[in-house]
Amino acid sequence: MLYHLLYPLTDDINAFNVFRYITFRSGGAVLTALLVSFLAGPRLIDWLRVKQGKGQPIRADGPQSHVLTKKGTPTMGGVLVLLGVTVATLLWADLTNRYVWIVLFVTIGFGAVGFADDFLKVSRYNTRGVPGKLKLVLEASIALIAVAAFSYVTKSPLNETLTVPFFKDVLIDLGWFFLPVGAFVIVGASNAVNLTDGLDGLAIVPTMIAAASFALIAYLVGNIVFANYLQIHFVAGTGELAIFCGAIVGAGLGFLWFNAPPAMVFMGDTGSLALGGALGAVSVVTKHEIVLAIIGGLFVLETVSVIVQVASFRLTGKRVFRMAPLHHHFEQKGWAEPTVVIRFWIISVILALAGLATLKLR
Repeated sequence: MLYHLLYPLTDDINAFNVFRYITFRSGGAVLTALLVSFLAGPRLIDWLRVKQGKGQPIRADGPQSHVLTKKGTPTMGGVLVLLGVTVATLLWADLTNRYVWIVLFVTIGFGAVGFADDFLKVSRYNTRGVPGKLKLVLEASIALIAVAAFSYVTKSPLNETLTVPFFKDVLIDLGWFFLPVGAFVIVGASNAVNLTDGLDGLAIVPTMIAAASFALIAYLVGNIVFANYLQIHFVAGTGELAIFCGAIVGAGLGFLWFNAPPAMVFMGDTGSLALGGALGAVSVVTKHEIVLAIIGGLFVLETVSVIVQVASFRLTGKRVFRMAPLHHHFEQKGWAEPTVVIRFWIISVILALAGLATLKLR
């Protein structure tokens, strides 16, 4: 909005020329989302606490310590993140950019699915919300619509192809099969973040790290000079998604203020599904779907731990981990919650650096 209001006035007020720069507007988005979170956070948390009463239902099959330490904490804090991301993006991004609107559609759509799930849980005070199959159908529908829109907006041949890290000229033409593959990336990323969201501050920091990494990737992919220099595929218009990713970082920082141990509010499915879906959508647009699996490797590890645990128990009757997802395994081994969280943050930073290295190693 500010871009459209102020940049045209550059001839009269030269200072407004800064609004042409994506880097400046990305910084503005970070600060705006952070400010929105700080200002809205206390009132939203108080309102959620009053409305929810007993707070988020705690799983009986989870760590027993959580029943005591996390009981009564309100959920749906993801609303705060969504508010910050949406306001900051609409304020600082170029609203004629179709990628911005499609990614916002995914974020808000997945957030709505998560909100419905959280609402059913707290209203019934039961850990069962929206039925799993229905939730998956809703997520897949949103993702398929988004990928179809991406494919329509993006110029050929990148609209239906998959790029491979470390290889500058390799393009895998998927044809119509790109739709389910892209949707799988978005839905998979969404649910991977959701599985990771089990300890105070555990999911939001790796999400911010991944968002910051993809802010850089989006900027480089959308700049023909940098794209040619790094020998990555140029996708016109994706640079604006750096502003969206910056908004995620700012909103995440604001949310972390209230989610730091001991958490005043939980993100809930409202936030985790939305943020995971957003990361997946940005990776599809920037043609870095495989790189997302590296940068978001922590989310992948958490998801794989659940798959391995379930498969092992069904096939052999034995469990590989003491408890899944993976963070609960280390809790059961005696690691303190802050120790698990901070060490997982460190792993996220290392994986993000590894993922960003693929931009040059070609």
